[in-house]
Amino acid sequence: MGILNRIAGQTANAGDATTGALINVSRRNFLQTTGGLALGICFGPVACSTEKAAVPAADIAPFVPNAFLRIGADNSVTVIAKFLEMGQGTFTGLATLAAEELDADWAQVAVEAAPADAKKYTNALLGGQGTGGSTAMADSYLQMRTAGASARAMLVAAAAEQWKVPAGEITVAKGVIRHAASGKEASFGQFADAAAKQPVPAPETIKLKDPKDFTLIGTTATPRKDSQGKTDGSAMFTQDVKLPNMLVAVLAHAPKWGATIKSVDETAARAVAGVVDVVKVDGVPGTTRAAVAVLARNTWVAKQGRDALVIEWDESAAFAKSSNEISKEFKALAAKPGKVAATRGDASAGLKKPAKAIEAVYEFPYLSHAPMEPLNCVVDLKADSCTIWNGEQFHTIDQMVAAGVVGLKPEQVTIKQVYAGGSFGRRASSKSDFIVEATTLAKAARAKGIDAPIKMIWMREDDMRGGYYRPAFVHAIKAGLDAEGRITGWQSRLAGQSIAKGTPLEQYMIHDGIDHTSVEGISDTRYAFEHLQVELHSVDYPLPVLWWRSVGHTHSAYAMETMIDELAHAAGKDPIAFRRTLLEKQPRHLKVLELAAEKSGWGTPLPEIAGKKRGRGIAVHESFNTFVAEVAEVSIDASGQLKVDRVVCAVDCGLAINPDVIKAQMEGGIGFGLAAILKSEITFDKGAVVQGNFGDYPPLRINEMPAIEVHIVPSAEKPSGVGEPGTPVIGPAVANAVFAALGKRIRKLPFGDQLSA
Repeated sequence: MGILNRIAGQTANAGDATTGALINVSRRNFLQTTGGLALGICFGPVACSTEKAAVPAADIAPFVPNAFLRIGADNSVTVIAKFLEMGQGTFTGLATLAAEELDADWAQVAVEAAPADAKKYTNALLGGQGTGGSTAMADSYLQMRTAGASARAMLVAAAAEQWKVPAGEITVAKGVIRHAASGKEASFGQFADAAAKQPVPAPETIKLKDPKDFTLIGTTATPRKDSQGKTDGSAMFTQDVKLPNMLVAVLAHAPKWGATIKSVDETAARAVAGVVDVVKVDGVPGTTRAAVAVLARNTWVAKQGRDALVIEWDESAAFAKSSNEISKEFKALAAKPGKVAATRGDASAGLKKPAKAIEAVYEFPYLSHAPMEPLNCVVDLKADSCTIWNGEQFHTIDQMVAAGVVGLKPEQVTIKQVYAGGSFGRRASSKSDFIVEATTLAKAARAKGIDAPIKMIWMREDDMRGGYYRPAFVHAIKAGLDAEGRITGWQSRLAGQSIAKGTPLEQYMIHDGIDHTSVEGISDTRYAFEHLQVELHSVDYPLPVLWWRSVGHTHSAYAMETMIDELAHAAGKDPIAFRRTLLEKQPRHLKVLELAAEKSGWGTPLPEIAGKKRGRGIAVHESFNTFVAEVAEVSIDASGQLKVDRVVCAVDCGLAINPDVIKAQMEGGIGFGLAAILKSEITFDKGAVVQGNFGDYPPLRINEMPAIEVHIVPSAEKPSGVGEPGTPVIGPAVANAVFAALGKRIRKLPFGDQLSA
């Protein structure tokens, strides 16, 4: 049983996503009046129970929770997505896999979001239902293809039976079933009802396509399934949920972690026309902050009421450090031996008397996820049920946590998944913090006699100052070179907060005092270092931290790849040639490295730009089983203004399911990473967060986006993730380009004004 299920106390049999049994879920559960074929992939006898699926017509929901594929008599093909669509293209990828083996017409395919149900929608790679770690396609690759192939076989069997022809003579293409010899043909819808009566093919008889026969996978014939709704406004996000009698809650949070409510004057807030009530929301130590919520009929009124509250906070036990203090503490720790996270050979011996020794200290700030959609959640709490609408990323954990807050069983909590306007890890909260806050608020409101659904909304400032940041880190690196320019030893000492410490994940993610997400990308480097030692200091602060797009790789790749570049120059070697030697036994690293170099014109002079210095830099890194190399070209004027002009990206993510989605994710990851290295940071003044909105936590603007080329390495390997791996590589590629232009190493992020004369 995987981590998510163990945390939630679930007993679902996750099984193997590649071999789950198929069942024919009665068409009564889908289209009671029109008939249809529905297939579910199940993982054990409980999940596969068809008796549970048969329900009275009056109780039929829009889709059946344990089905991945539905074919209606109206000729519709609906794919049920167990993963959250938050802009990364998951809905399109899942639909592509099923439609490929079904031989459906892409235009007839639609996608619906699955509810929370770990027994039916387990992510086998996470061990529960959840979206994260760039696992969606890797988990579903064979699962969704099998669902499509099985449905196709059942349609063909139904047609063969009715037409009285051999099934082997029937072909299927673009949603049409044909028998060439007799000239008969039909749509899926015409045989959906008959196909539902066919036995499900045995797993060993299901034959999947040879990749050479793909018509959808790996092509550009599959435009995104979420584009139209997001363009015309019909797409449903949490903010769009409107229920009868629903109230909107806007909260005033304690400005510092650990502060409590000393007193509240509600007079001015209650005087605002439209305010319904004021509710105190006690903070859960280490999880949520104390808050006071104002309930109203709409957001604007609730915000006006919230802003009118007069609150006195008790900050005597609150987190009160400032950024300078944090930096000094981390640097002091990184200068001392820590817990050993990884070791090869004898690093101390390798560093004893090198021909050249290089030391560097890197500083990485706290970072906000800052998605376009701030945190929000709708809760409809009743005496014996709780329904939640949310851009849901950690279904299994959130369902369990919500049940605990409101005093119900997990199965009494229904989570209805809607789109999320970005997340970058924030909605996969290790402590379910905003779910805890929303359900705690709903429970407190119900205790006051308020029996209405509540939409909790965080303003941008609430979101920016809400904690759960990418943790700050300091890396202290020592490396040595021999007379021939070979690395003699490498020592990394890191200091920062553990993401898992103090969370339900701690017992599964921390081993021998090491949180792997703190050191990943360095402790498991594929570079052929004969002597390596990685040490870690995990700092115990009450400030909550969380995974952020590509997690530990966000800082480890920067430190690793800029130091490798520095060593290459110290050895008098070309940065690519230097890396090539260290990666000679890593073919997938080498492929992306060589491809990025070739497509960027590495080794040729950059075109001159009047009044600017130019440089080109490269970096290569593996994260989430995906291999990425990026070459950045920069120009810098006399005042130190930096422009990233061009980025050439090469990616090996295994079999490319949808090239357009892969390119979009690489481009998005590059833009996301650029903002972080150039200008974004969260700082503290005596424990209070300084930044509050995009004015002082600026994202990358459109005019700052470089020209980006993405080149996908052809591969027959199983697909891996693309949502995160584009982000870690851009920082060091740009930093190395800056060195090529100015001869200056940037070791503290963000760059800010460090390039000024």
